[in-house]
Amino acid sequence: MKFVVVTYGTEGDTRPLAALCAALVDAGHEARLLGDRATLESGRALGIPVTALAGDIKASLQPALSGAGAVAGRSRFNNTANALAGIANDHAEAWLRETVTAGDGCDAVIVSGLAAFVGLSAAEYLGVKAIGAGLIPISPTRAFASPFFPPTRVPSFLNRASHAFVNGVLWRAFRKKLNAARATVCKLPPRQGLWTEHPMLYGVSPRLVNPPADWPANAHLCGQWITPLTDWTPPQDLAEFLAQGDAPIYVGFGSMTSFNAQTALEEVIAAAGGRRTLLHRGWSDMDVSSLPANFHVVGDIPHEWLFPRMSVVVHHGGSGTSHSAARAGIPSVVVPFAGDQFFWANRLQRAGIAGEPVDGKNLRAAGLSRAIDYAERAEVRVRAQTIGGLMREENGVGCAVSLIKAMMGSRVASQGGENDKAGSRPNAVQLRSLLRTRTV
Repeated sequence: MKFVVVTYGTEGDTRPLAALCAALVDAGHEARLLGDRATLESGRALGIPVTALAGDIKASLQPALSGAGAVAGRSRFNNTANALAGIANDHAEAWLRETVTAGDGCDAVIVSGLAAFVGLSAAEYLGVKAIGAGLIPISPTRAFASPFFPPTRVPSFLNRASHAFVNGVLWRAFRKKLNAARATVCKLPPRQGLWTEHPMLYGVSPRLVNPPADWPANAHLCGQWITPLTDWTPPQDLAEFLAQGDAPIYVGFGSMTSFNAQTALEEVIAAAGGRRTLLHRGWSDMDVSSLPANFHVVGDIPHEWLFPRMSVVVHHGGSGTSHSAARAGIPSVVVPFAGDQFFWANRLQRAGIAGEPVDGKNLRAAGLSRAIDYAERAEVRVRAQTIGGLMREENGVGCAVSLIKAMMGSRVASQGGENDKAGSRPNAVQLRSLLRTRTV
């Protein structure tokens, strides 16, 4: 079978989808990954065919996040949602055209991230199955509030309603430009409401999120989507630093820019208190020219290799980093800034492998130092090692591939000749003709 996997987001959003593509290829299928140009290297490294979607996630999101940071106290969710909606709306038509082109002859479109609505529309036009893939559990449930709400501020009786509210806000933010793209690119009628019937696969560990009892049968927690770590050699300076002493603390805030980087760095240095520390600057503009001797700066290093060699992982609470730290059996200190990061901070705290989250907008050495002290407790380390061992037994991509195979098998059995109906699916000549006329 042939799959097109379309996503749009940062490296942390794309890398798990590259792992899923690789697992599909290993199972004998074809898979092509579509995403932001700067995030596709993980797919290329795995030998996956890739297609760059229009846009530049860093150039678009970085100034938006910096602006949102100044007013995050008033409306963190709204500003994050507006920034993301702006990116998707600006590129809806281009993404739909690119996805339809890549999907010519495919059997299913796997959709994720900011490109999910575009991918669902492409599958509708192509007459093939749509399969959702996510790193954040957004299927409505009474078990927990929407991950985009602060987890401790929503009364439990409003949990399910919070999912409907957030999903509705996002849909209304994307609907106008999406429907315009549907009409322009595919001559599809306007979509009035959210898609709800397609299956959803989550690259989320059931060790961090218990599968909700009230989820529909088509929603599944698979476990983290990662590829087996092949032989990887660290840079010589990193290898020498690791060999010179005890396991260091790792500090990295990923794509976050909505904070005063230099002030935050000063607080981190003070909180480290002389401990050996690896620092990853991510998207921030930290000046690391005058760091103390106990600090070492690193670039992008595979978390699967690096985190087991750390004593504590200080991070922003993204889904991928939270999973990788837990899977490595290492306690976390979570410094959330926006979006679902507060949800993952809460999940790690509930698991007993992180303390109270540290406010990313008001980072202070005292609070960060207390959180590091908590993470270094013997009982916390034991819990982290136990949970890490259980997570390493999971085969997230294997589970996802098995579910996809079952879904595709049931579709063939139940639909028979549906795709032979007149007009249900364009042939290649019709498709190319349509796309040429729409490009003019």
